[in-house]
Amino acid sequence: MSSENLPTSPGRKPRVAVVFGGRSSEHAISVVTAGAVLRAIDRTKYDVLPIGITADGRWALTADDPERMAIADRSLPSVAELAESDEGTVVLSVDPANREVVYSEPGSVPKVLGDVDVVFPVLHGPYGEDGTLQGLLELSGVPYVGAGVLASAVGQDKEYMKRVFISYGLPVGPYEVIRPREWVRDPSAARRKIVDFAGEHGWPLFVKPARAGSSMGITKVDDLSGLDEAIEEARRHDPKILVESLLSGREIECGVLEFEDGPRASEPAWIPPVTDHEFYDFEAKYIDSASGVVPAPITPEQTAEVQRLAVAAFDAVSCEGLVRADFFLTDEGEFVINEINTMPGFTPISMYPRMWEKSGVSYPELIDRLIEAALRRPTGLR
Repeated sequence: MSSENLPTSPGRKPRVAVVFGGRSSEHAISVVTAGAVLRAIDRTKYDVLPIGITADGRWALTADDPERMAIADRSLPSVAELAESDEGTVVLSVDPANREVVYSEPGSVPKVLGDVDVVFPVLHGPYGEDGTLQGLLELSGVPYVGAGVLASAVGQDKEYMKRVFISYGLPVGPYEVIRPREWVRDPSAARRKIVDFAGEHGWPLFVKPARAGSSMGITKVDDLSGLDEAIEEARRHDPKILVESLLSGREIECGVLEFEDGPRASEPAWIPPVTDHEFYDFEAKYIDSASGVVPAPITPEQTAEVQRLAVAAFDAVSCEGLVRADFFLTDEGEFVINEINTMPGFTPISMYPRMWEKSGVSYPELIDRLIEAALRRPTGLR
């Protein structure tokens, strides 16, 4: 481990700020992920400071209480419920020579909470996973877990992700993009563009936000009658939408983790069809606890190929730390990469930690490896 990012005070444990919540529609899943991370992190090795970002963007000091961060009776948690104050604000210095975190409330003297040695950002979606938070941490000179600014931005925007994959020769399925001004300027022309795409590739189509995750805002559209409603649902999460054709085959996922000698791929998982849902949507993932099969029931040759492609996708986008890569194994026996997730969920039922557990890396070790990798990494250009 590089000594550059270690505490300067002898005997002090590295302090990890777990940042979660955020302004995206995936706020609640980020809170659930944070609870799992806080539960598993080695408190004998690290000091931990939980920092929540409310749905309106306020950075708040929160309770270190993983039990309150879980989904209970189909009810989703929020940072507002965990914040120690309705008005208190946490501020991270943007001076690279000063890693202090300061907490302040109206009418009170600001309180210095101490230095932060590394940030573990478990935010999902825009304003956290998309390079915005990573840019702030780069300005602050604070190491952080996961992908950098460019890789985070590319990994969040499914259009440019696919463009990068294509440029690296990775197999990508048919898709179409409707940009915000296209829909606002001429909805009829945008609709015709989608209909023409369906004419070439067939129905059904999947209409989804271009920059959202956790299957938020995705609709399976069987014919023209459901198109406008699907577009509006996707635009509720993101003004730019992506349209994809149906790929007939099996859904296969594979995790990538950064080791000392470079990225390695996990045992892959198979996501079987969900009987009560049209596809692997948000409720299937998080509410109804649909889960995958690890290791995936595929041949050794197919396992080696999907692992190769997962690492290739990691490298193509210049990722760091971790990635979950999602594929379709078509009926013709070919892998097509659907997307990557640069900060996959760490909930108790999430596939990324489950795949690594089957690969010999336990949940606590997984968290430790991610923090160690962040502390080894130099800040600034690299």
